[in-house]
Amino acid sequence: MSYMHVGEWQPFDEAGRRKYLNTLERKRFLSAADDMTPEVRALCHVLAFSGCRVSEALALTRDQVDAERNALVIRTLKRRKLRFRIVPIPKRLVSQLLTLADLGDDRLFPMHRSTAWRNVKQVMANANIRGPMATCKGLRHGFGMRAASSSIPGNLIQKWLGHASPTTSAIYLDAVGQEERDFAERMW
Repeated sequence: MSYMHVGEWQPFDEAGRRKYLNTLERKRFLSAADDMTPEVRALCHVLAFSGCRVSEALALTRDQVDAERNALVIRTLKRRKLRFRIVPIPKRLVSQLLTLADLGDDRLFPMHRSTAWRNVKQVMANANIRGPMATCKGLRHGFGMRAASSSIPGNLIQKWLGHASPTTSAIYLDAVGQEERDFAERMW
């Protein structure tokens, strides 16, 4: 039974289990992804380094890899109006995506959404990550939590994740609470 209101995200499920990948899990996930095919590896790295939704990653084309800015131009799919956002990614991932794009199809990841989910779940299993965080959304939430814990301003987290409202992004800032922890450590 859920006590949350519709649209109200929390970083933990009803049993108190984390719904996002932490830093060590993310490293294991990326390492396990490196052992997969180039396409699956690239998809996993895009999800981990951009925080995009799996459907947004699957819609990416070669033209949306901005080599000059080392960024992805991601179409935000959760809005009625056509919107794009620019999300910086590591230079090595840009190179990886451009190499993948040279192999053919206009889309970087010409696979069905359920295939993408199965691939991510397999990489999670290979990395020994189990629980509610072992999903594509767990990667997205992990990106938001990492950004917040790295003191990325809320407006950038909102922009990078494609949130319509700053209230949605503020959940990550509230969940991390590093400042709160600093206060508590003073008390201890």
